[in-house]
Amino acid sequence: MDTIAQFLTIIRNAGTARLEKVDMPASKVRAGIAQILVDEGYARSFKVAKDSKQGIMRIYLKYDEAGKHAITAIDRISRPGRRLYVKSDKVPSVRSGMGFSIISTSQGIMSSRKAKEKNMGGELLCTVW
Repeated sequence: MDTIAQFLTIIRNAGTARLEKVDMPASKVRAGIAQILVDEGYARSFKVAKDSKQGIMRIYLKYDEAGKHAITAIDRISRPGRRLYVKSDKVPSVRSGMGFSIISTSQGIMSSRKAKEKNMGGELLCTVW
């Protein structure tokens, strides 16, 4: 099962339903993606609560004044059946710079903007705009 795709689908569905917050099982990869969404301004905040198993992550979603979800589209690119890796000079531009990609690098999960600054490539996880 693709846990990253499940994570993205939960966020997409919660935004469509206009939920204030959404809970899901936590992991380091999910927390890294959530931190990037917060840093880029697509989510208000997130927190991880420890429990006896793997923990629960709560993400607080962000909406504009009209009540429209901040994330227009969030799509999984690399998947378990087809991994997609990019070199540092081939990091894609999403919607002519209006969006960004999330990349898993050797130094952790980072946005495409940060990966370009650090001249890093890696696995292209998803695109957000």
